[in-house]
Amino acid sequence: MAALLGCTALVLPTGATAQSYEKLGTVYLEGIEDDSNTIVAGTESTGTKTDADILDTPASVSVVTEKEIELRGASNLQDILSYTAGVTVDEFGTDDRYDYYRIRGFDELAMGTYRDGLPVRGFGWTFPRSEPYAFDRVEILKGSNSSLFGLNAPGGLVNQTTKRPKPYKFGEVYTTFGEDHIEFGTDFGDVLDENGVWSYRVTAKWQDSAYTYDYSNDDRAYLGLALSYRPTDATELTFLANYNDRDGVPGIGFPAGIDIDRTTFLGEPEFNKFNTIDRNVGLAFSHDFGNGLKFRSNARYGLLDVDYEQVYGGSTTPAVDREAFAVYSDSEQFAWDNQLIYETSFGSIDSRTMVGLEYSWLKVDETAYYGIATGIDINNIAYCGSSCVTLFNYIDWVPEQTTRAIYAQEELTFSDRWIATLGVRYDDVDVSVEDHLYGTTTDKNYTAFTKRMGLTYKATPNLSFYANYSESFEPNVWNLAEDPKEGTQYEVGLKYRPEGVNALITAAVFDLTQTNVNSYVTPTTQRQIGEVGVRGFELEGKMALNERANLTFAYSYWDAEIREDGIAGNVGNRPSRVPEHIASIWADYTLPGEGWRGDMTFGLGVRYVGDTFGDDANTTKVPGYTLVDAAFVYGVTDDVDLSLNVLNLFDKEYVASSYYGTEYYGDGRTILATLKYSW
Repeated sequence: MAALLGCTALVLPTGATAQSYEKLGTVYLEGIEDDSNTIVAGTESTGTKTDADILDTPASVSVVTEKEIELRGASNLQDILSYTAGVTVDEFGTDDRYDYYRIRGFDELAMGTYRDGLPVRGFGWTFPRSEPYAFDRVEILKGSNSSLFGLNAPGGLVNQTTKRPKPYKFGEVYTTFGEDHIEFGTDFGDVLDENGVWSYRVTAKWQDSAYTYDYSNDDRAYLGLALSYRPTDATELTFLANYNDRDGVPGIGFPAGIDIDRTTFLGEPEFNKFNTIDRNVGLAFSHDFGNGLKFRSNARYGLLDVDYEQVYGGSTTPAVDREAFAVYSDSEQFAWDNQLIYETSFGSIDSRTMVGLEYSWLKVDETAYYGIATGIDINNIAYCGSSCVTLFNYIDWVPEQTTRAIYAQEELTFSDRWIATLGVRYDDVDVSVEDHLYGTTTDKNYTAFTKRMGLTYKATPNLSFYANYSESFEPNVWNLAEDPKEGTQYEVGLKYRPEGVNALITAAVFDLTQTNVNSYVTPTTQRQIGEVGVRGFELEGKMALNERANLTFAYSYWDAEIREDGIAGNVGNRPSRVPEHIASIWADYTLPGEGWRGDMTFGLGVRYVGDTFGDDANTTKVPGYTLVDAAFVYGVTDDVDLSLNVLNLFDKEYVASSYYGTEYYGDGRTILATLKYSW
């Protein structure tokens, strides 16, 4: 994060390590803290795109630190987000193609994923998945935010921060094992010269794994390289490169109302994969000119390949054909964000002005096939192989999107108590869609001027109240003849950091509206249904109560409603797959070592997701569910830890969602043990 935010480098003497400086406590680099040893973050970089104390940001921002990710044993982005207020995950249960998540009731898969402040986007079925081991923190900005980030749904976004070089020698190597699971990884770095001008970091992981159902796999190979150049305290340049190869599966669904073992596979083993290869290179540059003037530039270029094959839709009647689907695609994207920041004071007024220029480009070449496969008897399964799959051309298109934007933000602090934040952004978006099946090309230009206004009042240095109004917009690439989706948000909230305790408690009330909303009326047909609104309340706490005990809790209430719709009877209904209540709590306690025994950490978490509906007509109701997770860490030595992480501790069988006659079960119990050596 230091490279992106222009932090002053901390240069340690040759041979020094982080452990040499433990007693210094938390280290702050240009306002961004080193929170690798705590679950409580004090700063964030997403809410205003500037280094900011969370209490000063006029928006709801949650931060999942490296410590929390590691302690809970999160193996994907959904696991990372699962204890965050205002977020639901695992929407389609064992469907593991994508990182499904909703923020404040709105699906953010297509537009809400960011890495190092830059968008990670796709079209159709061409999207990558994240590798949690690549990141040292994840920030969740909730609510409309197009005035800063451009195209997005009104729910919010998730910004993942790539691991960067540190100004000292460090490292770890680990192995994780469990049923049908073996994994190795390492993360290490050092300075390359006596003055600490050059430093590097290498992050790598290999995994051979399976899910809890038959004919599944979750194999991964990840390599991340980072090299930083800090010739002076004022200048920093970091080069980043990563390779992420994942061989996975689409997941499984079952006919609604059928009592069947959730590990049963109704597809075809020979025609069952969701494989992606994701490659990225980027750089982050910052320079401090002095006298309050700074410049930052952040860029990334990426390539993605997707190979997707699936048979689904088994029924109780063997004579009924199943459905088959396949996608073969690749994408190319580039994003570049530049910011000029000027800080000054006028008497008792502090000013921070940011002006930004952003350019992004995305092109997808995607061919999709739809067809049939021979039916099977779900009570006496006999697979027929890929030879029984018949496919027809479904989609053959090349969507391309170019976005040019200019934005500005002004933060005015009056007498260290009142902070006014004003933001505006102008986006110019060109969208082109080549349809190779029909030999047509469609072009459209979108422009949008979005705004945000926020006000923060710091009643005390540890308590702030805020209010904001913000907007969002999102073009509809599936049908360029339709209007873009637009969103607005009104929000008020408070943030409290108790004195004498490392803790942060936040609460917010909000009202979100999105117009020109698209929804599926069949598994393959969309329409614009009009307007959807979500009013709600969020409460979240993260507390490091002392050196031994941590506690996190989160609760969300979503009053979601279809306010306008083209189908009679749906107005007033709750949108499909949007729960009304979400809650979670996690606690862990470390029992200090004594004599021959090392430290022992015990962790236990409970997650609840309320009832949902499987369709907008609200005819299919899916009961809520409660899951329990657990963790145990034993300090074998000062440098060696043995940990155990269990998801769905009681192996609860539950339906995560229902979708047009198909039910998706959640994953069963997963037990993983990890042995790690650190230096």
